[in-house]
Order: sequence, then structure tokens, then C-alpha cells
Amino acid sequence: MANYYCENCGMKYSNIASLTSGNCKNHPNGSLKGKHKLYEGTEKKQYTCKLCGSKNSSIAGLTSGNCKNHPNGNLKGKHQPTL
Repeated sequence: MANYYCENCGMKYSNIASLTSGNCKNHPNGSLKGKHKLYEGTEKKQYTCKLCGSKNSSIAGLTSGNCKNHPNGNLKGKHQPTL
């Protein structure tokens, strides 16, 4: 059975419908101001931020931290996982 993850917060779901129906705490428009976004990459042992290169063993762990290279400014947005 496949797992589906939110690109913004790393929440894991068993199907895409469940993932896209819920509001995301790390949504770019603000906490709970938009739906979860499907992470379209594969499951990995380690995830890398596409903005700064930081690494974490889970998408949730990676996206919980603020990124020094975020487009909104230093530490003004969350890490974003590469595909």
C-alpha cells in the first residue's frame, strides 16, 4: 500500500483524497489557510531542502524548520523538499 505525503508539512495519508481534503498547518498562505499539497517525489531515507540543502529523515522533520534561503527572507518560511 502506497503512502501519500503533504509537501508542506509531511503529514502521511493512505490516499490522495484524504490528503487533499484537509487544511495544512504549514500552508504558504498561513496556518490552516489552504489544503495539503501532494508531495510528488518518492519515499526516501533522507529528504533535502531545495532551497538550502538541509537534510532530514522525514518530510515532516524537514518542513518543521525555517529555511535560511527562503524566498520570503532569512528564516521567514519553511524548508521545501526536493522531488
